[in-house]
Amino acid sequence: MSKADVIFVNMCRDILDNGYSSDGEAVRARWEDGTPAHTLKRFAVISRYDLSEEFPALTLRPTNIKAAIDELLWIWQKKSSNVKDLNSRIWDAWADENGSIGKAYGYQLGVRHKYAEGEFDQVDRVLFDLKNNPYSRRIMTNIYVHRDLHEMNLYPCAYSMTFNVTGNKLNGLLNQRSQDTLVANNWNVVQYSILVHMLAQVNGLEAGEFVHVIADAHIYDRHVPLVRELIARPQYEAPKLTINPAIRNFYDFRVEDFIVENYQAGPQIKSIPVAV
Repeated sequence: MSKADVIFVNMCRDILDNGYSSDGEAVRARWEDGTPAHTLKRFAVISRYDLSEEFPALTLRPTNIKAAIDELLWIWQKKSSNVKDLNSRIWDAWADENGSIGKAYGYQLGVRHKYAEGEFDQVDRVLFDLKNNPYSRRIMTNIYVHRDLHEMNLYPCAYSMTFNVTGNKLNGLLNQRSQDTLVANNWNVVQYSILVHMLAQVNGLEAGEFVHVIADAHIYDRHVPLVRELIARPQYEAPKLTINPAIRNFYDFRVEDFIVENYQAGPQIKSIPVAV
C-alpha cells in the first residue's frame, strides 16, 4: 500500500479523535450559504515522505497530478500571480477582474534581491546555491512577506521551502501555515515532492526526503463524513513517477515531462464543499 495513504489516514484519525473544535468561536471562513465554516484542528502536524522509496500520491482517491504540476510550474517557473497563466480554474475565486491574485505566490518568488554574489529572485537563488554551494544550510525561500500582505488576495498557505543536501540526496521541507486537509493535503504533497525531484535532477542529485510541516491542519465540519468514508477505503500500491531525463534546466520542464504510471485509486469524491 502507499505510505502516503498510511500517513494521511493517521493524520485524519488524529484530527477527528483529538482535534480542537472551533465551534462557538468567530471564524473568518464561510460556506457558500454564508454559514460559518468551523473546523477540527491539530497544531503542528509533521509528515515525512521518502521520495527515494515511492512517489507519495494518495490512492484512497485520485489526485489530479497533472493539474497539481501545472499550478506548481505557474508559481515556481512562471512566477505568475495571474490566473490567465494557469490551465485550471482553482484560483478564480481569489482573482480580480484582470485575473490577478495580487502580490502573492509567484509574484514573491519573482522579486529580485541583492546578495553578495549578485542579484537573484528566490528561485534563481536556490538554483545558484544548489550548483555552487549545495551543502549550504541557507537554501530557502519565503513568500510570506508582511509588507505586501495587504496587496495579496489570499495570504500564502504554503509559504516557505528549505532545501538541504545530505550526501547526494536533496531534501525539502515545506512550511504551511494552514491546510484544508481533505481538499489540499495530497495536492500539496504531490506538488512539492515534484519540486524536490525537479531540483534534484537539474543538479545531478537524487531526491531524498520531503518533510511537510502544517501549523494548522484542519478538517471542516461539512467534510467530516466525507473524510470518515475516505479513510475507510481500500489502499493500493503507490504509482511510479518517471521524469524526462533529458531536462537539465529547471525552466525547461513542462507538465508532459512527468509520467505517472500504474496509478490505481478509489473513486473521486464528486462534490466537496469549499469554504472561502
